[in-house]
Amino acid sequence: MSVYLYRWGRFAFRRKWIVIPVWLTLLILLGGVGGAIAKPFQDSFTMPGLPSERATEILDEHFPGMSAAFDPNAVTGTYVIGAPEGEKLTDPRNAAALAAFVQKLDSFDIVDHTKPVVNPIEATKEVGKPADINCLTGDRSKPDFTAICSSAPLNVLSTTDADSVATIDVKYTIEKFSDITVADREAATEVAADAREAGLEVYLTGSIAQEAETGGAAELIGIGVALVVMAIAFGALVAAFVPVLTALIGLGTAISVIMFGTHWLVIPTFTPILASMVGLALSIDYAMFIVSRYKHELSEADSPEEAAGLAVGTAGSAVIFAGLTVIIALAALSVVGVGFLTYMGIFGAVSAAFAVLVAITLLPALMGAFGKYLFKPKLPLVAKHDPEDDNAVTNGMRFAKLIGRAPALTLAAGVVLLGLLAAPAAGMELGLPGGESFPKGTSMRDAYELQTKGFGEGSNGALMVAVDLTNVPQDQREAAVTELRERLANYPGMDYLTASMPSEDGQAELFTGIPDAGPNDQVTKDLVKEARAAEAELQDKYGMEYGITGTTAIYADVSAALLSKIVPYLSLVAGAAFLLLVLVFRSILVPLTAALGFLLSMAATFGATVLIFQEGLFGLVEPHPLVSFLPIMLIGLVFGLAMDYQVFLVTRMREEFVHGKSSKHAMISGYHHGARVVTSAAVIMISVFGAFMLQDNVVAKSMGFALAAGVFFDAFIVRMVVIPALLVLMGAHAWWIPKWLDRILPDIDVEGSKLADMRHKPVAESPVELEKETAGV
Repeated sequence: MSVYLYRWGRFAFRRKWIVIPVWLTLLILLGGVGGAIAKPFQDSFTMPGLPSERATEILDEHFPGMSAAFDPNAVTGTYVIGAPEGEKLTDPRNAAALAAFVQKLDSFDIVDHTKPVVNPIEATKEVGKPADINCLTGDRSKPDFTAICSSAPLNVLSTTDADSVATIDVKYTIEKFSDITVADREAATEVAADAREAGLEVYLTGSIAQEAETGGAAELIGIGVALVVMAIAFGALVAAFVPVLTALIGLGTAISVIMFGTHWLVIPTFTPILASMVGLALSIDYAMFIVSRYKHELSEADSPEEAAGLAVGTAGSAVIFAGLTVIIALAALSVVGVGFLTYMGIFGAVSAAFAVLVAITLLPALMGAFGKYLFKPKLPLVAKHDPEDDNAVTNGMRFAKLIGRAPALTLAAGVVLLGLLAAPAAGMELGLPGGESFPKGTSMRDAYELQTKGFGEGSNGALMVAVDLTNVPQDQREAAVTELRERLANYPGMDYLTASMPSEDGQAELFTGIPDAGPNDQVTKDLVKEARAAEAELQDKYGMEYGITGTTAIYADVSAALLSKIVPYLSLVAGAAFLLLVLVFRSILVPLTAALGFLLSMAATFGATVLIFQEGLFGLVEPHPLVSFLPIMLIGLVFGLAMDYQVFLVTRMREEFVHGKSSKHAMISGYHHGARVVTSAAVIMISVFGAFMLQDNVVAKSMGFALAAGVFFDAFIVRMVVIPALLVLMGAHAWWIPKWLDRILPDIDVEGSKLADMRHKPVAESPVELEKETAGV
């Protein structure tokens, strides 16, 4: 591999004005096509085989059209309306403003007018008529009052502020979520302007109110920090800009591919954020690794072109294998069987692939374009000691010597520290982002809070119970439904149940349960679990089947399913990476300790994230359950990055060991050469990821923090403390590999040993000569 990369590095360096325009053309072409056909990103937190699908089947069979509300492509909208403080919506002035708003909605051009929009006050009156109960002015102590009036769109059941909050569900003429335009979204909000001026609170929630999150500021902060770090690492300004330039081109191309994919696929809104995190961080890291090696080779090679070839042939090989671990980890998310994770993983892998491509193909051309100006102007007092100089004494060498003197002590300190940080992970709770996760001041968050105030927090995640009575004898159906309702009503965490609605065919019934707590609360998840557990007994007794769906049930199902996938996924990724690292290091123990060290850093990352985001430590964010897909995404990304640092740091240690140094001195020498690059790469990663905490999206915040923490723990404690200590303690055994395995493994030559004889060969004048020159290697 190193030979082929060497050939390409020299060719790209010399033919820079061909390579660079090709990349720019590709960026413009993909960007233009992607922007022209792109559709909005959208979330679909569903997956096959969930328990909630049974309810959907019953709805489709006996209540046609009812399951449409759970269609990820459906365009939904709910207006939550509140009276001024201390007033009621039924007060004459507020009632008039509400009626005018309803009339305006009924003439709104994007509203489906096949069914008129109903005033919630009038709808509430109609709810009580079949049982001769007036939900507005009737006797609230009647036994049937709660069951009948609980489905009213006006909060008549409130004991503290009744008749002050109402909801209006609207059906739009827009067919799919991806068809919603910015103008549609703005118009759907502005239609309530007159009602707001009249003193009413009106907030829009539902899919029509959702906007895709974009980065921007976070990426700029990450880039700014990266520039400073690389300027210090290289001791020059121009060299600091080159990795950023490759990152922007690689990321721009990857995002264009993702936009291209939205035309056919339902791609989650978090995907471009994830791609930005991965693309920026990896592109900058990989480019910096190669540029650092190029700087060293310039002092030994006969020409800059040869130096570029050698840098790409050596560091480029490590970059490819480091990138492969990230790609494998992300692409493997598709085996979890969750649609939104599959797309996030695949397009995250696309971003990682472009990071590798720009590093090994575009970067040598840019090095050729900048020529002798690449490491100018030099910065005084910065990067005074070059870690590639064997005679220099760097901080990395000093720290490595400390580890070498007391390897057992440093190993114990690192393991104990990570173990203490990991302890809070035992209480980790998972959920999916709902209205409560949106930033304060947004329509989605305000609607959630107003609905909670009027109807209770559980109203934001009602449980829809669909009962199939097909196999229940006619004379037992009423008793079966009654027993089911009584059981559900008596479960801890259930607030109340609505009245049952029979299907037109008489073979099913439908009612709604309102929990005490919100959709992501553990009490609500336990309630769903208990409610489903009774089905087997009731089926044996009556022949009745039922399913529970709704936001709460779906969230609980997805969280439980994802939690169950973590161990299989981790096993798959770790196994694949282990095999890859055996190829790279030609060792058994080094890849094994690399994987075990990752488990330590991952546990510490989960613990720290639980403390900050779930427990609200330091008050940095509002406490929330961790988003359900965070653990798997975190494992995939940080595992890939961890193996990056393992490859960058330990390959140099192996190179020194192979060249005759003892295990201890090989560790110190490899640390001396690689510590600055790994430190700089980790600081850049932490900056890029950590900057996403500035976004309003709670998913971006938690993911950014978790990734930054994961990189910190893995790079600075595991890779730079625990692993070097282990290498010293294991001695020569660290590099042991069975002879039979060594014989059958392909020699991929990551260290570039095959290039040793090529360092002083004349520079070829053309690709043909270059091919002849290296054909026998």
